[in-house]
Amino acid sequence: MKLSRQFFLFMIGGVIGFVVDAGIAQALVTWGDWSAYYSRLVSIPLAATVTWWWNRRQTFASHESGRGLFSEWLHWMALMGVGAVVNYGTYVVLLIVFPALHRWPAIATAGGSVVAAVFNFSTARLMLFKDAKTSA
Repeated sequence: MKLSRQFFLFMIGGVIGFVVDAGIAQALVTWGDWSAYYSRLVSIPLAATVTWWWNRRQTFASHESGRGLFSEWLHWMALMGVGAVVNYGTYVVLLIVFPALHRWPAIATAGGSVVAAVFNFSTARLMLFKDAKTSA
C-alpha cells in the first residue's frame, strides 16, 4: 500500500480516536464534574484502543506485527504511550495558557492530537507494522 494511502487511513483512525478521546473527556468534565486533567487519563487509553483496532484492520491490513492479538495491543499501547505523552503535554500547556479550556477539554484535546499524529504514524509504521504480510 502506498505511504500516502496509509497516512490517509491512519488520519481517519485518528479522527475516530479523537472523537472517542474528546467525547469521553468532555463528558467526564461536563456531566461527571471531573477535572480536565484527570478526564484524559481515562479517555486517552480508550481512544488508543479504538485506533489500534482501526489501524490493524484498515491502515496496516497488508502488514503484520508478528505478535498475538493481546501482545500486539500491548505493544501498540506502549508505542502510542510515547505519543500520548506528547499529546497530553500539549494539552496541559493549552489548559495553562487558556484557562477557559478547563470547561472545554475537547478543544485542548484537538491541539494535543494534531501535534502527536505524525509522531504516532511514524512509530506505528516503522516499529510495529513494519513487515508486509506473506501469503501462507
